[in-house]
Amino acid sequence: MPDNTVRAAYTAVHELYTELFGTPAALNPDDTAFVTRYLRHGPVLDLGCGPGHFTKFLTDAGVATTGVDLVPEFITHASTTYPDIPFEVGSIRTLDAPTASIAGLLAWFSLIHIPPPELPAFLTEFHRVLAPGSPLIIGFFTTDSTPEVFPHKVTPAYRWPPDTLSTLLTTTGFTELGRLTRPATETTRPYGALAVARAAE
Repeated sequence: MPDNTVRAAYTAVHELYTELFGTPAALNPDDTAFVTRYLRHGPVLDLGCGPGHFTKFLTDAGVATTGVDLVPEFITHASTTYPDIPFEVGSIRTLDAPTASIAGLLAWFSLIHIPPPELPAFLTEFHRVLAPGSPLIIGFFTTDSTPEVFPHKVTPAYRWPPDTLSTLLTTTGFTELGRLTRPATETTRPYGALAVARAAE
């Protein structure tokens, strides 16, 4: 999905999104525990950081983190709310970081709008900027079948079988470290997370 389509969709709902999810208090403790099990030191990029809530959480946990998002309104909010944390407007298609310079990446539901055929290019870019052995954590909606599109409230999104996504990551040069799966509830779809590392050279 083109960046301008995703940007326009989230710009239209940025105030509501920030109200609902814009503080670290909105994060699930199981999710934050999983993330901090692997992201222990920086520099880390929080890709698709939205209003900066996970960036703030990681920073408070002692992990030097920079938030990156397509939506200027999210970055304005995050920079104003958390002035001591760096935030940047940018696309996660092409990261503004030298090769092998980053100690960790968080892509927490920031890849859900990417059609499956396009995802390998993003993963290749993530692999490029990570130092060998460094972790990448991906949060995503899950399914038991094949990768499929569904009507996300903001703009169409995709859900993945964890094993299928893990295999794709392996073919891109990553090694799985761990995974988290969460069943559906009255208010949430089933989702999961994969922690992988760029294979050491």
